[in-house]
Amino acid sequence: MRAALVLAAGQSRRFGAADKLLTPVEGGPMLAHALEAARAAAGLRLATVSSEPVAALVRAHGFQPVPVPPGAPQSASLRAGLAAARQHGATHLLVLLGDMPFVQATDVAALLALAGTEAACATDGTTPLPPAVFPEALFAALAGAQGDRGAGALLREIPAARRLTLPPDRLRDIDRPEDLRAGP
Repeated sequence: MRAALVLAAGQSRRFGAADKLLTPVEGGPMLAHALEAARAAAGLRLATVSSEPVAALVRAHGFQPVPVPPGAPQSASLRAGLAAARQHGATHLLVLLGDMPFVQATDVAALLALAGTEAACATDGTTPLPPAVFPEALFAALAGAQGDRGAGALLREIPAARRLTLPPDRLRDIDRPEDLRAGP
């Protein structure tokens, strides 16, 4: 069984006082776009959260919130989501970032088709990036992720043939308000 995990427990420190995941982007909260991109990809839908407003949005989109302590690094979010997926018997984990609102459902579908039963990730033509899919054989390595880079080391190990090249504007993650003004 494949699980979709949207990492949405960050603190948005560089964005300012507002919770960036709830900031309007193209007609809806930023996070809603990532949730919709992942919706059809898996029967088990999980999202890590560290605030109740984000948890409410996650539930409204049919995802199960996985609580993470506020201020925890991205790797803690990844480990918590992986643990929840394992509890439900997941054999593959699709990981998306809640602050990448321009990834589309068609991108996710193409990534899953490319992956088959192996690991795969997106790339802007240079750097391996989320979204990414990991088979159960890599779960132990994912569980060992540390710091704010999460699965970055594992992404770099994915062969070029299993990296889906997408337009860089769709792979932008939003860290600061000016990142939104750049526009896709």
